[in-house]
Amino acid sequence: MAEEGERMANMWGDMPEDEYYASKGVKNAREEYESPQGKLFTQSWLPAGDQPPKGLVCCTHGYGADSGWTFELLPMALAQRGYAAFAADMPGFGRSWGMPGLVENMDASSASLASFYDSVRHRPAFRSLPAFLFGESMGGAIALLIHLHSSSDEQGWAGLILSAPLIGIGTAMAVPEALLASFKKLSPLAAQGQFVPDGPVAPNVFRDVARRDLIFQNPRRYVGAPRAQTRLEMERICDFLQQNMAKVSVPFLVLHGTDDNVTDPNLSQKLHDTAASHDKSIKLYEGAFHSLLQGELEHVRAQVLDDITAWLDARSSS
Repeated sequence: MAEEGERMANMWGDMPEDEYYASKGVKNAREEYESPQGKLFTQSWLPAGDQPPKGLVCCTHGYGADSGWTFELLPMALAQRGYAAFAADMPGFGRSWGMPGLVENMDASSASLASFYDSVRHRPAFRSLPAFLFGESMGGAIALLIHLHSSSDEQGWAGLILSAPLIGIGTAMAVPEALLASFKKLSPLAAQGQFVPDGPVAPNVFRDVARRDLIFQNPRRYVGAPRAQTRLEMERICDFLQQNMAKVSVPFLVLHGTDDNVTDPNLSQKLHDTAASHDKSIKLYEGAFHSLLQGELEHVRAQVLDDITAWLDARSSS
């Protein structure tokens, strides 16, 4: 482990990356993908054995994170369970293109990620597999946007898995209306500037303090104050998703902690109740916070992973 004050090179410590992934029974690969909007840093996690994967899962992280560190525990676990998993750093985060922490237009971000995910699912090794989108927090909004913005010819996603999706902003992230109104008067350049939210977000995200401390060691984590344009874009996309949730028509599983006050669990329930999908499921975890798969207590993380795996297995070929 790193000494106090040092940044860890990897979540797991000093073990060489190849040795670490081999010890977990997965194969990890990294490459840059040139999307129409800019360059994306991407990763894959595949089962180490010769058995073909059961399905493909394309995973999108949330605000401030990247495709590695503790986020990659999910795609790695999926690979251990027989799935091919891919992820990319969202524009503005990690090692992808864009100003750090700036989400200028989430439709453009979703188009950039959709371009990569479509390129993966059309590869010969994966084109016959059921393909799923996973999104956490803001990544959940991205997954919904990819689905809603796809034409009928582009469809083919077998389902969505949404962990605490950004459909509505919770009380911990509330910004006074007067402040939002002032953001709207800013020039595009000024709107890229940072502002300080009313209160700390972290206690509402991570219930496991040791996990929180590990997550905070991520050298690629965005640690600056939120940008005005990013916050305006969150508001716009939440309004869009709330107005269009009835159009969601693919199978989906939505997961949310009842004590999450970063994104609104009531709107996950509304999505479940309103969506046109015939195959839809919701799992609410009593007392759980926002970060179900990275920052929750160990038994909750295990239950969430089991619920995701069971849902995928029921919709994938054996």
